[in-house]
Amino acid sequence: MKKRMLGNSGLEVSALGLGCMGMSWSYGAAKDKKEMIALLRASIEKGITFFDTAEVYGPLVNEELLGEALAPFRKEIKIATKFGWIPANESEKNTRWNALNSRPEHIKKVIEGSLKRLQVDVIDLYYQHRVDPQVPIEDVAGAVKDLIQEGKVLHFGLSEASAATIRRAHAIQPVTALQSEYSIWTRTPEKDIIPTLEELSIGFVPFSPLGKGFLAGKIDENTVLAADDFRNTVPRFSIENRKANQVLIDLLQTIGQKKNASPAQIALAWLLAQKPWIVPIPGTTKLHRLEENIGAVDIELTTADLIEIDEAASKITIHGNRYPDAAEKMTGL
Repeated sequence: MKKRMLGNSGLEVSALGLGCMGMSWSYGAAKDKKEMIALLRASIEKGITFFDTAEVYGPLVNEELLGEALAPFRKEIKIATKFGWIPANESEKNTRWNALNSRPEHIKKVIEGSLKRLQVDVIDLYYQHRVDPQVPIEDVAGAVKDLIQEGKVLHFGLSEASAATIRRAHAIQPVTALQSEYSIWTRTPEKDIIPTLEELSIGFVPFSPLGKGFLAGKIDENTVLAADDFRNTVPRFSIENRKANQVLIDLLQTIGQKKNASPAQIALAWLLAQKPWIVPIPGTTKLHRLEENIGAVDIELTTADLIEIDEAASKITIHGNRYPDAAEKMTGL
């Protein structure tokens, strides 16, 4: 697979990464562990070298899954994980993690658990999962800088941070990558974030590049989501909004017919065409979807294609917010 560089500090990864959250969390029940280990190892065989997880996914069990699955391939891959959440009642597993904590002493404590669960000596990319309004970002960046000096972290990342926050953090410890939601139906980063990243030579890792599955074209107003699927709480996934947003799928299908590609492949190819330092991390739990997503890397969208997509998309109104109000307020965008 083609490679891309995140930032200017030497972090080279596959042009497409793999988001691993859904294997353990959020999209219904956790998937079979043996099947997910097989999928993770198959992704390496197919050229994926960049894997995304977080302490809170599970919680904890997603890091454990990656640790077990990827241990034999450690020299071939890069793993990104995240810090910044704590369980509401301070217990370890099977509880709701809904409180932020990015205090330096907390960061330096929890990294030990991530290192152990991932079965690594050093974390390739360590993101602050969400900006903690109670802790100056300079203190967060300073704590990660200490971890880098100690050899426990190679690269510092932020998630869902504003342009101003990125600049403040970058002044203390260079930020290698920002992870935020970006796709053809969530284009907020284009206003301030992408120009800031380009100016500072920071890579961009879009999560939910397929709109939490919607842009694959398999979800409509008749789709029944599992009772414990978090998309049931997302305004954009209400029945009426799913129906209204099908017009975007129609656009992706129209472009896809010209390129002999699926809507998902066009959505990913569109992202890859935006900047050479953008590395999307679509998640999946199915081998055929993994193969479909990887196929996007070889799809060339011309300047004319991109103009056609943007002109058509500009006439489409996306219905529904991307998060419930409480979660939306926790983002810095």
